[in-house]
Amino acid sequence: MENIQSRFDLKTLNKVAEILKTIAHPVRISILEALEKDPQLSVTSLKEHTNIEQSLLSHHLIKMKDKGILTSHREGKNIYYKLADNHILRIFECMENCSFIK
Repeated sequence: MENIQSRFDLKTLNKVAEILKTIAHPVRISILEALEKDPQLSVTSLKEHTNIEQSLLSHHLIKMKDKGILTSHREGKNIYYKLADNHILRIFECMENCSFIK
């Protein structure tokens, strides 16, 4: 197989693949959509948006935080999440313009 040229080095390609694998879940995409509309949300607000059990939501939030997609902070009893980098939201533009998604 020929050596394929890429705009990214191998380390970056692996990181991109890990991020895409992490967000490739309907609940996680829903979390990103919610944070697109409101840049900081509590777990309670995200639970209402995703309509899933809090324990399952927490699993998804922790996974996204571990990969550096989300950050969080605590205020009293509430934990608030926000995007670590809003550039990830550009993926929605790409999806909206892909003919094979429609």
